[in-house]
Amino acid sequence: QVQLVESGGGLVQAGGSLRLSCAASGRAFSSYPMGWFRQAPGKEREFVAAISRSGGNTSYQDSVKGRFTISRDNSKNTVYLQMSSLKPEDTALYYCAASSGSYSGGSLPRAYVRAYGYDYWGQGAQVTVSS
Repeated sequence: QVQLVESGGGLVQAGGSLRLSCAASGRAFSSYPMGWFRQAPGKEREFVAAISRSGGNTSYQDSVKGRFTISRDNSKNTVYLQMSSLKPEDTALYYCAASSGSYSGGSLPRAYVRAYGYDYWGQGAQVTVSS
């Protein structure tokens, strides 16, 4: 079991930056590939970014490439999402998620872009970008 708690959300103007953090407790954090998803009102939850156990392999949704960066600090049991050049369409509730199972340090889950590829979820952090 792992518990996930997001923080760092808020209101920001278009073009601004925010950094989300997701703190994990419970079983060894470094054993989990991690992902960030988001869900806007009336829309389905969508993949944003994923990172392997070691942090050496990352993947992004096309719309955030070059603007968002996912990273992790296994010594602090925390995964981050640095968001820059924010746009109003980035407004959403952002969730971090952990995928259980056996993965090599550089692997991502087969279904890493799908919500069902993850087993544990945080409660979400609201990000609102004003125009």
